[in-house]
Amino acid sequence: MVEYSPTQLDSLFHALSDHTRRRMLRSLGGQARSVGELAAPFQISLAAASKHIKVLERAGLVTRTVQGRTHLCRLQPEALAAGQDWLRFYERFWTERLDALADALGEETPPPASPAPLASRRKKTP
Repeated sequence: MVEYSPTQLDSLFHALSDHTRRRMLRSLGGQARSVGELAAPFQISLAAASKHIKVLERAGLVTRTVQGRTHLCRLQPEALAAGQDWLRFYERFWTERLDALADALGEETPPPASPAPLASRRKKTP
């Protein structure tokens, strides 16, 4: 497993922990977008969108370039590799447990014991 600094992973997972930032990243998947375009679906101010983008920049997920008065943001997908590598290490644990569950569910189990007939459960009166 490649070792990443705790700060790098913390920044990455912090950036991904917010729904708005995840949606911004998804919208950047196809092309560069302006801050205004990233803010539009959320009905948030440009200042709030810029704060989200700064978190994504610190995590290395986004780069911002300025063209005149327009700030264009681009996805940097290679930054996701750190998180993917970290998760891949734990994938073997999930896989082992899921395989064990599949084996357990695939085994034939005896049917549950049926309850005693109603007649035998009634109290007999003398």
